[in-house]
Amino acid sequence: MQLTLGPVLFNWQPDVWRDFYFRIADEAPVDVVVVGEVVCSKRSPFFAEHMPAVIERLAAGGKQVILGSLILVSLPRERRQTAELTAAEDFLVEANDLTCLRGLRGRPHAIGPFVNVYNEATAAYLADLGATRICLPPELPLQSVATIAASVPEVTTEVFAFGKVPLAISARCYHARVHKLTKDNCRFVCEQDPDGLAVKTLDGDGFLAVNGVQTLSAEVHAALFEPATLVRHRIRRLRLSPHDCDMVEVARTYRSVLDGTQDPRTARFVLSCLELPGRLVDGYARGEAGSRPAVTA
Repeated sequence: MQLTLGPVLFNWQPDVWRDFYFRIADEAPVDVVVVGEVVCSKRSPFFAEHMPAVIERLAAGGKQVILGSLILVSLPRERRQTAELTAAEDFLVEANDLTCLRGLRGRPHAIGPFVNVYNEATAAYLADLGATRICLPPELPLQSVATIAASVPEVTTEVFAFGKVPLAISARCYHARVHKLTKDNCRFVCEQDPDGLAVKTLDGDGFLAVNGVQTLSAEVHAALFEPATLVRHRIRRLRLSPHDCDMVEVARTYRSVLDGTQDPRTARFVLSCLELPGRLVDGYARGEAGSRPAVTA
């Protein structure tokens, strides 16, 4: 059973972004790390100069590096970036938008949780194109995951196990609109919210979080199950989505459950003691409303 660290979804300062991955490389017990700007192509130039050093450090730390694609490809420059990404053969590429598949067809590649894989036929189609691993959308319950995984035994099935749930992507930048700016002149105000901007109801309750053009849940999804349960459902990898908290400790907590040295309930309590950007929930994994609180005691 392996752990994957997904890409950073938020607009962190470049040096913070770099140092985050350096620490992951040196200290976090994860097996695979997905890197690259996947939310907003305008952010990419800020991290480009650090990318070679980050990849080298992660590889030296024994991590497999996967390059992630944009979730939404709409502009000419984004199409060019996607073409350049899919042309790179030194690394496995994770497709987060179907635009990628044209360049990846026939080559081994991964499918990210932003692609809607909700049934066996879709999984089989992607496997025929060359997908060797698929991270299923976080809203799927374990039983549905097991059904899909059983239909493509040659594909490694991964589930989104930690982080604010990615719900939607749009061509409109919500962060810019809140600050009365346009998307083309956004001034990168999303950097003010390292875990996304909280959206509350009129009653003041947490509802959603916005991250530039992306919509996320207000809560932190934390699916923790006994290793035997994961094996029974044919799950071979768990994905942790980075947040502005101690992600090394998050990874260690998940690893302890996978190694059988800590039970899931205790692990949830440990997570609840960290400075997380929202309360813990796990309803989706249990086939219930996604905002159902996770049991921590």
